[in-house]
Amino acid sequence: MILVTGGAGFIGSNFVLDWLAVGDEPIVNLDLLTYAGNLDNLASLEDDARHLFVRGDIGDGDLLARLFATHQPRAVVNLAAESHVDRSIHGPAEFIQTNIVGTFRLLEATRAYWGGLAGARREAFRFLHVSTDEVYGSLAPGAPAFAESHRYEPNSPYSASKAASDHLVRAYHHTYGLPVLTTNCSNNYGPYHFPEKLIPLVIHNALAGRTLPIYGDGMQVRDWLYVKDHCSAIRRVLEAGRLGETYNVGGWNEQPNLEVVGTICRILDQLRPRADGLAYFSQVAFVQDRPGHDRRYAIDATRIERELGWRPAETFASGIQKTVQWYLDHPEWVENVTSGAYREWIGRHYAAGAPA
Repeated sequence: MILVTGGAGFIGSNFVLDWLAVGDEPIVNLDLLTYAGNLDNLASLEDDARHLFVRGDIGDGDLLARLFATHQPRAVVNLAAESHVDRSIHGPAEFIQTNIVGTFRLLEATRAYWGGLAGARREAFRFLHVSTDEVYGSLAPGAPAFAESHRYEPNSPYSASKAASDHLVRAYHHTYGLPVLTTNCSNNYGPYHFPEKLIPLVIHNALAGRTLPIYGDGMQVRDWLYVKDHCSAIRRVLEAGRLGETYNVGGWNEQPNLEVVGTICRILDQLRPRADGLAYFSQVAFVQDRPGHDRRYAIDATRIERELGWRPAETFASGIQKTVQWYLDHPEWVENVTSGAYREWIGRHYAAGAPA
């Protein structure tokens, strides 16, 4: 059994679904179900005995101790995080609490559990921490992509909080010998993505006839990674990664935001044309850039390919086509997460407290 934190979020739920699709090892899934955590993502596992969902906080040391004692996981995959730059600018406190303090509490609970293991179980145990390319800062045009040796230069409260969590994970390996692995991924996209991030927001707004807002000139460049490729990379690092190492996970797909929006609009023009015959790109509106907006991210994923044989299966063209089609096929999911009905259900369902 493995313990996955943040397993009801975008990347987390995709990871849980993919893990159970390719194997039978059970998962204990710990998620606080903040606004972006969504049990609807895991509806197909409702009656699956391999999946145990627990609503709770990675900062709750007593809950973590109970979970470790009861379920005896062989690994922890830490996906729990506050992850939206805009939200971190307007309210950084939650990012500090979850990404730094929460990671610390999780590391402490893991260290106590691992310290009590012996023999082969102790040797086989792993703690895999999932992080972001944003810890490296911003790249100039033409500069080499981020390698694992690139220095940390976070520029937002979000990226600074993730950088701090990375440093804690590294320190627990160096100081205590905790068997850790770290992955730093580029921008993910795909199914079950909460519509606050660029790609799901554009799809949602386009279909609703709303403005498609683009920060600044729209030429901020990101490396785009299809979420299911990210999930396969996490599985591979957990399986064979070298202890204490960091592996950058990227899609080899650098795209400026304006081109990403244009691609989505062209796909929608083909799959769901507007009734008035106009192109969806006519809904684009340029808005004031956000403070400290990093200009370019790019991941050099050479190490994970060289050492572990992993490469993404999807190009941006194939991945974005699948993503747009998924949102067209699942309007009820989008309606549920944007209407407030899901949040109301969570409040009622968990009114008596979190199960353990």
